[in-house]
Amino acid sequence: MSLTGKIAATSTTRFSTGLSRAAVRATVAGGNAPVVKSEQSSYRVLPTVSQQQRYMSGFAAGPGTSKIPSFADYTKERSTDSSRAFTYFMLGASGAVLTTAAQSSVHGFLTNMAASADVLAMAKTEVDLGTIPVGKTVTIKWRGKPVFVKHRTQEEIDDAAGVNLKSLPDPEDDALRARMPEWLVVVGICTHLGCVPTTDSGDYGGWYCPCHGSHYDVSGRIRKGPAPLNMEIPDYEIEGDKLTIG
Repeated sequence: MSLTGKIAATSTTRFSTGLSRAAVRATVAGGNAPVVKSEQSSYRVLPTVSQQQRYMSGFAAGPGTSKIPSFADYTKERSTDSSRAFTYFMLGASGAVLTTAAQSSVHGFLTNMAASADVLAMAKTEVDLGTIPVGKTVTIKWRGKPVFVKHRTQEEIDDAAGVNLKSLPDPEDDALRARMPEWLVVVGICTHLGCVPTTDSGDYGGWYCPCHGSHYDVSGRIRKGPAPLNMEIPDYEIEGDKLTIG
């Protein structure tokens, strides 16, 4: 037989299962493969329809419907008490973490703001009062500021005590400014614009500010000029002949 005759014979081979089309479809759908017989051989037809289990929802989602599919069958059941306990646990843990962080931040801030030992040592200044004669004034440096230490005479003490307080721009008794009558300790800065007044000068024998003409008396009180306040009294202590400022 020629090659053309073989191809024609092969193409015209008929297959027969002995079943109708509907029966074949039903058999395939049921998972049974029918046997196909031919003139030359027989073989089993495998199912071509894949078997896959699908879940059906009672609600349809699509155009023209407002129903939302229910996923209750796929979610895990939770009790209200367990959910509330978990929420409280998370809130408590978060609060503890935030409290610890805040405490650490505040502690670090206060530690950095605290003065070191060398700064504290410079915060105080000691003066030997035995080296200052009566009627003289010495200028020392304290925290970067000039401080006047005046050893007043009895006449200066009497003059300061006899001033009428109502006549002063900033009324203040001399006894409150000088813890010991013979010693006056004031910060040597004019209360007007921060200039340093000159000692033992002015109309009242105390200090005079050459910047704008403020006059202070022997108690460091403003008597005349643009300065609004008396000179500042620093914190100090006197023990015998030792003066400690700061």
